[in-house]
Amino acid sequence: MIKSTKNAAHYKWGNNCDGWHLLKTDSLSVIQERMPLSASEKLHFHMQSQQLFYILSGTATFEIEGEIFTVNSHETIHVPKGKKHYIANLGPAELEFLVISEPKSHGDRTEV
Repeated sequence: MIKSTKNAAHYKWGNNCDGWHLLKTDSLSVIQERMPLSASEKLHFHMQSQQLFYILSGTATFEIEGEIFTVNSHETIHVPKGKKHYIANLGPAELEFLVISEPKSHGDRTEV
């Protein structure tokens, strides 16, 4: 089945952020997310899941194990399982990205 933000299951998270489940299985998850300006998530880690973030538009700021990374549109960053991390949108525009998790990360999140 063809999926997009128009027909995928939608949810809200964080500070007015949106997520759409493009693929939701126990072994693999693909989510498109949107973060408004100044939004960020809390520092956390996943014991089982590794994640790949692909930035569709905007600029993302990541902290991974205390190191700061700036990831621009059409770039990726990998977060291995067990690594403390968060993503933030420090501007100047709305941030849209894909989160690919293997296995799924929902239910496998520990906030620090």
